[in-house]
Amino acid sequence: MIRLRRVLTLSLCLLVAVFTLSGCGQQHQSSSARVKITFWHGMVGAHKTALNKIIRDFNQSQSKYKVVGVSQGNFSNVQQKITAAAKSHTLPTIAQTTYTNVPDYVKGGFITSFDPYISSADLSDIYPAFRQSIKYQGKSYAMPFSKSAQILYYNQDLLKKLNLSVPTTWEEMQKDSAIAKQQGYAGTVFDQSFISQLDGLSRQAGTTLMTSTPKKQFNVAKVTTATHVIWDMLQNGSATTAGSDGYGDVPFLKGKTLFYTGSSAALAFMQSSTPKGMHWNTTPLPSYQGKQATSIAGNDIVMFKSASKQQRQGAAAFVKYLMSTKQTIRWAKASGYVPLTKSAQKNKSYQAYLTKHPYDQAALKSLDFGFQDRSFLGYNQYYSAVGKAISKMATDHQTPEKTLPTLKQQLVKIVKSNQ
Repeated sequence: MIRLRRVLTLSLCLLVAVFTLSGCGQQHQSSSARVKITFWHGMVGAHKTALNKIIRDFNQSQSKYKVVGVSQGNFSNVQQKITAAAKSHTLPTIAQTTYTNVPDYVKGGFITSFDPYISSADLSDIYPAFRQSIKYQGKSYAMPFSKSAQILYYNQDLLKKLNLSVPTTWEEMQKDSAIAKQQGYAGTVFDQSFISQLDGLSRQAGTTLMTSTPKKQFNVAKVTTATHVIWDMLQNGSATTAGSDGYGDVPFLKGKTLFYTGSSAALAFMQSSTPKGMHWNTTPLPSYQGKQATSIAGNDIVMFKSASKQQRQGAAAFVKYLMSTKQTIRWAKASGYVPLTKSAQKNKSYQAYLTKHPYDQAALKSLDFGFQDRSFLGYNQYYSAVGKAISKMATDHQTPEKTLPTLKQQLVKIVKSNQ
């Protein structure tokens, strides 16, 4: 009986030891688990597939962090999700967003700066045009990721048939578009809104269309002259907007349009959607009044306050991985967006890629004179007001002389109401 008790006691001790060790093992496993970095983005289709591969490779490159990419379907959905999650306190670690949303996020108190984790030295190789969107109120709230430039697409077959050359100035493009119209073709097609082109033309004319300073609102005379470059083409029928199609690449790919001014982000779609037998190429947007200026668009990455210190460190490590020359080249090849670094442009493998893919060269050349609008509180209201004014001129045929003075008054009120 005593012997049986000893056996039972020994067995019980062994069980306790096993459970204790098991518990210790579980505790060790938990403490050494990877820090989860949730990344909301708007990529779909081939872009989503390419991004998932980059995320997978980052996760395999180290053992401390695990990035989990979550596609929200499109960029609009991402913004809606961020707004809702900020209210319900369910924000991810990082998200893809337009940098002009940063002022609203700062005001809402739910965004945090990358400054403690990403230094100016880490950003020294980034193109100056992209660095313009990083800072707000002296802090680095946004990091560049998917960036594109406005470029000119041209139908090589029509250009040859009409015995024309690739235009280098807006004046040449106007003349070529008129010739195309006379021969029964469409001259130039713009997206549903030509706000990006007007933004660039305004800069070329010597004034800034988008500014947060009431006393430095755009020069009406200069913007009026710049607007007539496009408005006159719309009125005489040598140009049109995409209308319900949204983007001009749809009518352009039908093969009866000479020029299309649009984003380089459309390159991947256009290459896969080009009808058999059609040939097109790209070039930087034309100069105006002897100057070049191209609007840079796209999305950046922001980080939220709700993230822990370890998550912030992991997010910064992932962002630096995305901005590295190797990965930004990889992303550019897969997506059609431009590489972020100057080193990428000089990279031999990327130079070889450009030789085989001449479509991508125009956007890269545009970076030397590319610009991004300064972000400010009320920018989205401002942008919407400009878009509505452009719609009046494009759709309702309202003259720039009538539209722009009223627009300027509206913009001054928007800026003042957000100060």
